[in-house]
Amino acid sequence: MTEERRRELQHALAERGRNAAGEGTVGAVARDRDGNLAAATSTGGMTGKAPGRVGDSPIIGAGTYADNATCAVSATGHGEFFIRYGAAFDIAARLRYAGQSLQQAADAVIEALAEFGGRGGVIAVDCTGALALPFNTVGMYRGYVRADGVIHTAIWDEPYLSG
Repeated sequence: MTEERRRELQHALAERGRNAAGEGTVGAVARDRDGNLAAATSTGGMTGKAPGRVGDSPIIGAGTYADNATCAVSATGHGEFFIRYGAAFDIAARLRYAGQSLQQAADAVIEALAEFGGRGGVIAVDCTGALALPFNTVGMYRGYVRADGVIHTAIWDEPYLSG
């Protein structure tokens, strides 16, 4: 432990108390003009996290997944639940094997996570360009832009699930 790292930790813990958003997850999904899908997810870092904790962000199929045949997904929230249930892959599997729409699949996965105490949400785009941005928290920073260049953002809309 160095004095500099101790100060960084104290600052991060103090900020976490003042700012609920903190240094959270940043995710992105994209569909290009050729129909290629991509997903990226970045965690808020390790400062202030429990020793040995690995979140869902770097685990393909948990917090991030992309497959040109189905969808691209980026998740944020209680990573342990997204890992346990392979949340991002589960959304894609529901499209591929159950014939669900992206919205149906994303809603079902976020609802299922909530039933077990998992909180969070996803941003997702499917191979047709359809979007889904469900969450089961009070708010979720999110946005999208389509080919027309109009930027859409939201934070505090009605939560996906009540209670």
